[in-house]
Amino acid sequence: MTTTTVRIAARQGTGRYGLLLWQLWLPVVAFVLVWVISAGSTSFYFPPASRVAEVTVNTWFWEGIRTEMVPSLVRLVIGYGLAVVVGVALGVALGILRPLESATRPVVETVRAVPGVALLPIAMMFFGTGEVMKINMIAFISLWPIFLNTVEGVRSIDPTLTSVVRVYRLSPFATFRFVYLPAALPQIFAGARIALAIAVAVMVAVEMFGTPGGLGYFIRNAQQTFRIAEMWSGLLMLGIFGYLLNIAFRLLEHRVLRWNYRRIAHLKGSSQ
Repeated sequence: MTTTTVRIAARQGTGRYGLLLWQLWLPVVAFVLVWVISAGSTSFYFPPASRVAEVTVNTWFWEGIRTEMVPSLVRLVIGYGLAVVVGVALGVALGILRPLESATRPVVETVRAVPGVALLPIAMMFFGTGEVMKINMIAFISLWPIFLNTVEGVRSIDPTLTSVVRVYRLSPFATFRFVYLPAALPQIFAGARIALAIAVAVMVAVEMFGTPGGLGYFIRNAQQTFRIAEMWSGLLMLGIFGYLLNIAFRLLEHRVLRWNYRRIAHLKGSSQ
């Protein structure tokens, strides 16, 4: 291993640890401030942080995670997975077939403009308040960023690649697998990141109005029964839930798009 390689590896390792410390300092400081400021609180609606922490440990570890967080995670994975599959498939199809995309754009824009919350009563009317309604709502509302970004990603492909496809007469599957999908992946992941945040918000909303089980139902039920400390513990666990999902998504993104990050780093190095 050369000296330059060692220096680059050391710089990357230092950068990772520095980034981790930079991301942790604000939550730690905020937690300490809330803990100190709320220590003497006598408000029914804003209990001391020590009380919330105690309720969180007693409620969530580990029974609450099994009965509330795991069902939410299952719904989210299924609904979000459906949104990714359908969004990428439709996005690639309409990105390639531009006349079809132009013909369907008015309908797409009209449906996309309807707020997801407004569709909840209709979804409950057709699907009830069980799992089918929750999964369908998560999938439908989080579909749009993935779909639209996939269309734009496919349209941004270098015309040279499409010429190569015509010359070598690649099959439709090979064209999708080796040309359109890799070229559109960066924008697909950008849309998927936005869709993940939307999916979590929709998950909480539909659980609040659906059958028992899940983070949203726990928070709403605790609020309605005036178990305020438990309500705050649910919000705390929801924040942790979202943060861990974001970390998992980032790890997947960096693994799948490693080639793209290396290409960008190479281009930046060449321009300097």
